Amino acid sequence: MLWAFLPIAVLVTITPGAATAMVLRSALRGGFRAGVLTIAGNSVGVVTWALLSIAGISALVAASEVAFAALKLAGAAVLVYLGVQSLRRAGAAVEAPERTQRPFRDGLVTSLANPKLAVFFVALFPQFVGPDSSVLATTLLMAALIVAFDCVWYSALAVLASRAKAGFMASRAGRWLERATGAVLIGLGLRVALSGDARL
Repeated sequence: MLWAFLPIAVLVTITPGAATAMVLRSALRGGFRAGVLTIAGNSVGVVTWALLSIAGISALVAASEVAFAALKLAGAAVLVYLGVQSLRRAGAAVEAPERTQRPFRDGLVTSLANPKLAVFFVALFPQFVGPDSSVLATTLLMAALIVAFDCVWYSALAVLASRAKAGFMASRAGRWLERATGAVLIGLGLRVALSGDARL
């Protein structure tokens, strides 16, 4: 069962989304360490959703129109806010590394406010839990696989972004990249807010 889950975990990791944009944004602004902290926050969010799926809370979110809509709008608001922050900071001088809690918080909030994760854990994970398997152990193992792939993939992106950080973010190209990252985050937020029912 878990062998069949591996390609899905890889696909989920490499598909661009809010987490990708957030890691790149943090690494470009604060260097590799900020990128790693964002990855850590995102990973904690993934494990949290896995535990919530076991508790049945994510199933409730996926089944309730009100809960799903509230989470979707909250996630959209977070992404738009972070995107606006990137646009406002575009062209500013590269600062000292951001406070430790900010990149971690951004990664965690982005992950927790993603309604697609609730649907993902409810709709997909049960298919890979065998009749004789422990639900808790299997779900945590699948979440650990996603986290492991996330750490490898996002760390590689953070390395590339952090190498481009020195002197680049103060340049014209850096300002445009910061604006582009902000626009992507805002676009993702609007797409989440305006998308139809993701439970289908």
